[in-house]
Amino acid sequence: MDFSTCDICDRFKGDSSGALRVLPGGRYLSYGGRQRFAGPISTVRCLDDNSAVKAAVESPGQGRVLVVDGGASTQRALLGGNLAAAAARNGWAGLVIHGCVRDRAELRAAGVGILALGHVPLPTDRQGQGSTDVTLQLHGLVLRPGEWLYADEDGCVVLPQRLD
Repeated sequence: MDFSTCDICDRFKGDSSGALRVLPGGRYLSYGGRQRFAGPISTVRCLDDNSAVKAAVESPGQGRVLVVDGGASTQRALLGGNLAAAAARNGWAGLVIHGCVRDRAELRAAGVGILALGHVPLPTDRQGQGSTDVTLQLHGLVLRPGEWLYADEDGCVVLPQRLD
C-alpha cells in the first residue's frame, strides 16, 4: 500500500467535518518491523491484562490494525515478542498500543507495524479481562472499529473509510 500521512493531511487540511483524526505526534514510538502500515481498525480495551490482545492476534488479522487502549499504563507490557510474531503470522497489518510493549529486539524482527507509548519489561497477568470491538477515545479522538488507520514515519491518522 503506497501512501503518505503527510499527503493525506494535505488532502484533508481544509476539511472541517472532523473526518480526519491525527494522533498526537511524538507520543507513539515505532517498535515493529514495518514503519508503514494501514488497514481497517479492530479494537481492544484492557488495563494491565493482555488476554484480549492475545486472543485478537491469534485470530486472522486479514490486514487489519489492532488498536489497544491500555489506559496509557506503564506498569505492564501489553505486547511482547511472541504476540507480535503471532500478529505477523496471522496477517495483522499493525498494532497501535496506548500503553507499553516489551521484547524490543523481537518486535523489530516481527513483520508487523507496532506503535506504542513506551516499553517496560514486566508482563501482564492474564485474567481474561478486556473488551473487544468497542469505540475507543484516545487523546480526545474517537476511534471506531472498521475505520481506517494509516501510519508511517511521519504520523498516524484515522479516517472513516479507506482512501481511494
